[in-house]
Amino acid sequence: MAELLLGPVLRRVGTDDAVLWVETDGPCRVTVRVQGAVRVQGAVTERGVDTFHVEGHHYAVVHVDGLTPATAHPYEVSLDGERCWPPGDSALPDPLICTWTPGRPFRLLFGSCHQAAPEREPYDLPRTDDKRGLGPDALVAYALAIIDGSGVRPDALLLVGDQVYADETHPEVEAALERRRGRPPEPGWPQVASFEEYTWLYQQSWSPRTIRWLFSTVPVAMIFDDHDIIDDWNTSAAWRDQIQREPWWEGRIHGGLMSYWLYQHLGNVSGEEELDRELLEEVQGADDEGAVLEAFAHRADTGTAGTQGHRWSYRLDLGPCRVVVIDTRNGRVLEEGSRAMVDEDEWTWIDAQLTGDVDHLVIGSSLPWLLPPALHALEAWDEEVTAGAWGRWFRPLGERIRQGVDLEHWAAFGRSFRTLAQSLTAVSRGERGRPPATILVLSGDVHFGYVAEPRWRGATSRVRQVVSSPLRQGVPPFEQQLLRLGQRPPLSVIPRALARLAPRTRTDFAWSVTDGPWFDNNVALLTFGDGGRDAARLQLFGATLDEDTDHPGLDVLLDRPL
Repeated sequence: MAELLLGPVLRRVGTDDAVLWVETDGPCRVTVRVQGAVRVQGAVTERGVDTFHVEGHHYAVVHVDGLTPATAHPYEVSLDGERCWPPGDSALPDPLICTWTPGRPFRLLFGSCHQAAPEREPYDLPRTDDKRGLGPDALVAYALAIIDGSGVRPDALLLVGDQVYADETHPEVEAALERRRGRPPEPGWPQVASFEEYTWLYQQSWSPRTIRWLFSTVPVAMIFDDHDIIDDWNTSAAWRDQIQREPWWEGRIHGGLMSYWLYQHLGNVSGEEELDRELLEEVQGADDEGAVLEAFAHRADTGTAGTQGHRWSYRLDLGPCRVVVIDTRNGRVLEEGSRAMVDEDEWTWIDAQLTGDVDHLVIGSSLPWLLPPALHALEAWDEEVTAGAWGRWFRPLGERIRQGVDLEHWAAFGRSFRTLAQSLTAVSRGERGRPPATILVLSGDVHFGYVAEPRWRGATSRVRQVVSSPLRQGVPPFEQQLLRLGQRPPLSVIPRALARLAPRTRTDFAWSVTDGPWFDNNVALLTFGDGGRDAARLQLFGATLDEDTDHPGLDVLLDRPL
């Protein structure tokens, strides 16, 4: 009999329907049984589907409809008629599908950079390899707070990058790699290099019982960042040329995109997303489903959305919020002189979603749009130098600095930075319908949390960049001190002076970091509509370790209206 390997992961939830994802260890029929159907009080609605398989791994995506709006629905999952979730011996609360309640405050939890660890490990001990200890897990800490009643249950969870670390593998994955293929001589050990090895990363990251429970009861949306594939993924055209010469790269990028589509992307989008629906149907009906997905991954890697690639960006309407999640990694245009975060076709789609006539507009971008100003100036200057602003002799130096110091955020794609600013300015001024009360850009990647605020004339909306990073990672103390000093004279003057030597990097607005930085493992909670339609509040929680229980807890780092 088949067993449940991962999941259920609760994905998109509407007013009367929900999507759940599971992985099993064999072919079976997956049935989701939800209490409280819409027409008969106390009735039960069921939906069952057969699993599909990819290279020996079995998955199901179950769409349940007919649910009662504004209701918490207990549910269970069965494989071939045998209940597997919730486990019979579990002390955790039963999972719920909570359909949206119009007019009620909406709570969005978000974070990034989750280097997970098995829960049996003490949270404060160094890892058993040569990497530093990463401290308590903020996502686990928040899940435990929900369970014990000290934390509010969010209506959705948005993970903005680095759900798995393909280039910083856990000792258990390293041991499995060595058993599978020995210790190879090439650089890149002990990194994963195939679809099969990627599945081990998801097993290691999503198996801990508290994470698994959280994903089963709070709707989850996701987008990748660099470590889901490799550090500094798609930094530049020169970086692409170098990495494509590596013998393991093709297996890495194909395996990474195949697994991302299966584990993270399915469920982000609704059934109306034609390309994903057609691909799922093709995989389900294929004799060689691995070949179908590998061909898809090749197209997605080599093309952008407008050149036979794939649009990973997507939109969700969550309560009073429109959430537009932008792919800032795979869809990049990298040629010097025309660099862009996404190509023109994908930007046209994104820009069409950035409108008014919603209460709150939320942009999910794994990379911060507004960096601390000195760091922004450094990245913008480097882009101009690498493009030839200081002459061809300085271009190699600019590229070495770019790759060596990870200068590859929105600031390093100046045209896209300014284009996004123009769109958000238009929305905030009411040029695209009634301006939202808030426009928030939610990001991660940088391993520290902060809030930045632009200063725009004529803006009606309150615009903020909010960064919550990491859930569980770290910044060495030396880099923390450098980042702090970089925001104050005299160090902050240096990159700004360099930027003046590249006039095209200048912007027509200014911004500043108003809160932070914080280097603790952290997670952020946004509450919309508590105190009126226009109300929005941000709470940022830092993870701590309880000395009595040896379990992670939470400290409040920031609690303020937006």
